[in-house]
Amino acid sequence: MSDNAAQYKKMTETPVPKLVLQLAGPTILSMLITSIYNLADTYFVGQLSTAASGAVGVVSSLMAIIQAIGFMLGHGAGSTIGRRLGAHDTEGATRLASTSFFTALFAGTALAAAGLCFLEPFMLLLGSTDTILPHACGYGMYILMAAPVMMSSLVLNNILRYEGKAFFAMIGLVSGGVLNMVLDPVMIFGLDMGAAGAGAATAISQCVSFGILLSMFLRGKTVSRIRFSRITRSGAEFFSILATGFPSFGRQGLGSIATMLLNVAARGWGDAAVAAMSIVGRIFMFLMSIILGVGQGFQPVAGFNYGAKKYGRVRSAALFTMAASFAGVCVLIAACWFAAPWLIRAFRDDPEVAAIALPAFRYQALAMLLQPLMVTTNMLFQSVGKAGRATFLSCCRQGLYFIPLILVLPGTLGLLGVQAAQPAADILTFLTNIPFLLYFLRELGRMESAQTGE
Repeated sequence: MSDNAAQYKKMTETPVPKLVLQLAGPTILSMLITSIYNLADTYFVGQLSTAASGAVGVVSSLMAIIQAIGFMLGHGAGSTIGRRLGAHDTEGATRLASTSFFTALFAGTALAAAGLCFLEPFMLLLGSTDTILPHACGYGMYILMAAPVMMSSLVLNNILRYEGKAFFAMIGLVSGGVLNMVLDPVMIFGLDMGAAGAGAATAISQCVSFGILLSMFLRGKTVSRIRFSRITRSGAEFFSILATGFPSFGRQGLGSIATMLLNVAARGWGDAAVAAMSIVGRIFMFLMSIILGVGQGFQPVAGFNYGAKKYGRVRSAALFTMAASFAGVCVLIAACWFAAPWLIRAFRDDPEVAAIALPAFRYQALAMLLQPLMVTTNMLFQSVGKAGRATFLSCCRQGLYFIPLILVLPGTLGLLGVQAAQPAADILTFLTNIPFLLYFLRELGRMESAQTGE
């Protein structure tokens, strides 16, 4: 049996719970490592000063911009590639992979050039205060320099996942993440680079991760290939990448705007408020890695089986993913609820920061219980090519709901409005997702019944 035939058999015949967990294991580890090295940045930079700690929150908006473009191209190509491979179209998969990869390289280079030319105004736009600005510029400069490889790595990682090769994707991400954690204290303290050292450590580790991921394609470990000559000439194919990936762009892009507006709202209460909300955001990014990891294990299962017209497996995979994610989140939230004061002080031992961060942490912890349904619903629609629904739902949390709330609530509720805006947006997004999910699950059931003649 050929490798392609064996992969098809694995993706369409392995029991759904086993397959989702098998693919989710490496992605959960990858997401955890990525979150851990983000926490490492927050921890080590937080030892410098409250202003330096605030710089992590400012630069996270820049990271969200890079991720928005990278995930749009990676998820857009990956989801379409998954369906193409499910339909045995390997040539089309190669065109999509090559197009998304080289587009990411170009887009990352353009962002780096523009950002470096207007570095200080850019950091102020992202929510920096005057005292945070020197730290944010030092940190952000290296992130911008690494933007081309960071975007391209996201594309390569997602293509590997959608091909069902999550283990290869994990190798690249984990290697870079571990290196980042080792380099952080060396550059921040050993080389006395301060916050800029965290940026330099991230940039170096991202280059290493990029090299490992690219080598998988160059050494023939994948079905699709990366070839400059195979960039698509079809506007329809390029549009399909952007349209399918646009939910990720909406989610991450609006996330960048939301973080910027959160920083702007928080800076009315000083550097401590910016630092506090940054710390809470990074901790919950770590907790979200469990949900996103299981969800990313689900995506190739959904895309591949939808392309192979095995609709019952898609439905079963969605229900299992929600249940498994919810179980994992309940355990994590219970542990973190009691450890919250210690967790916050570990990142910045400042009573003023802790007083602001702790209530925000509690509100967000309760709202996290809603994430399994929200994430699975969005990933389901994106994986099966329902770009319109996926885009709308991805824009709800940080766009339709959070942005108006963060603009209004601080003016009416004061600091409480800053702390509660995200949980309130999560509740509204959860309620919006329910009817979309229930309708599509019934639709999958009808399609399966029609196919089997029942």
